[in-house]
Amino acid sequence: MSWEEFRSPVSFLKQKLGAVACEQTLRAYESYWEREGKAISEIVDRAGTPWLRMFDRFGRRIDEILFPPEYWTLLKHGYQTGIIWRAFEEQSLISSYLLGYVTSFYDPGLYCPYTVSLSTAVPLEKYGTESVRARFLPMLLKRDDSVWQGATWMTEVKGGSDLGVAVETIAKPSGDHWLLTGEKYFASNAGAELAVVAARPEGAPKTVRGLALFLLPKYRQDGSLNYTIRRLKDKIATRSVPTGEVELTNSEAYLLGKLEWGIYLILEVLNLSRVANSIGSVALTQRVLSDALSFAQERTAFGKPILEHPLLRRQFEDRIAQVEMAFALAWEAVTLLDRVWRQTPPYSEQYHLFRLVAHLAKYWTAELAAQTAKWGMEVYGGVGTLAEFGMDRWLRESMILAIWEGTPHRQMLDGLEVMERKGAHRLLLQYLEPWAEPKALREMQARIEAHLKLAPAEKEAQIEGLFRDLANFTAAVLRSKLT
Repeated sequence: MSWEEFRSPVSFLKQKLGAVACEQTLRAYESYWEREGKAISEIVDRAGTPWLRMFDRFGRRIDEILFPPEYWTLLKHGYQTGIIWRAFEEQSLISSYLLGYVTSFYDPGLYCPYTVSLSTAVPLEKYGTESVRARFLPMLLKRDDSVWQGATWMTEVKGGSDLGVAVETIAKPSGDHWLLTGEKYFASNAGAELAVVAARPEGAPKTVRGLALFLLPKYRQDGSLNYTIRRLKDKIATRSVPTGEVELTNSEAYLLGKLEWGIYLILEVLNLSRVANSIGSVALTQRVLSDALSFAQERTAFGKPILEHPLLRRQFEDRIAQVEMAFALAWEAVTLLDRVWRQTPPYSEQYHLFRLVAHLAKYWTAELAAQTAKWGMEVYGGVGTLAEFGMDRWLRESMILAIWEGTPHRQMLDGLEVMERKGAHRLLLQYLEPWAEPKALREMQARIEAHLKLAPAEKEAQIEGLFRDLANFTAAVLRSKLT
């Protein structure tokens, strides 16, 4: 593709995928961002952490998050365009992730509210009782300013990796609902009208098997606040999504699915978000390259634009090849998820294949985004370190992508687990066979099998190199599939 086309997220998607679902909608959405959204996004980012108005002037607790009015207009535009409702109307996640890609090219942080709203709507639709679905799902699928937002609250102060120990929120049955008491330390999209929450039913074991997933509304049935926000986090980036510390005190909630399915449903929620994180990482990488390209074409040194110097030009070519690989890997995660997102436990082999690809994609694309953002600042030179020119924002945003929904360590360990327990590496290599070089495929399989025979401590300690190479191998093969 031409470097000029690289500046448009929709042109990039079309060049990579050929026919693109809802192309006219995507073009209109991109035009909105160019016309209005970019300026609003920049204002929101420069404003920093939003304020939290905890009480109204009469002393009543309201926990209102104070963004500029334009923020809500920008946010609601994505919901109205269909970033959530299209998934259910089309019975496919493809359009949602395409819209997420365009969103992330302009504002990766804003994709977070959409992601966690989708990750609320999907388990609600799949696992909510008929009455709970009828009451809440239509509100998430509305196409006007009255649309509700969702949130996914798992992490508590002890961290998010070891949920079996870290989740201390307790759930007690109370008639047709449950009462939750506890705290969520990193509550993304604080203020949402609905949240899916990990909690431990009273008396359940303190392991991941003792967890369950609940739907928690913002307001109780009597109209009072069902949760309160202690404070909003002052994060280094993603200022376009409020993250807070949420307190639950006998908060009304509704069980999703079966109690014994809790950890599986929690992982379904996380995997929806991990795929979105991968898509957002690739879009951010493209945006960094787009901005750096514009700068390099105009900045002159030693008598010519810096883009014409062989070393930098070669770096651009290499980075473009890397983002194409990253997109191929991330999009394969989307494609596989779209085939299995309706499944419920026990899952098929195809679901376990998806899981491994999702872990590889989340790990590899987030790392690439951070590396590319750092490189983009280097292309700008000294002005790249100045907030007024915007490249620092992409570095800040990329730092969150590597951590959100599981650090690189978590992706490696979860990937190792699905290879050990489900043989997902064999499923993956078999899946890649039509496009892979046979000798390279055999060598990769032999290497993985040898690794899985190591002693447990050594197997974990040495996983990073293997996981990185498997991700790189998979991305390269899938890039050839797309071309």
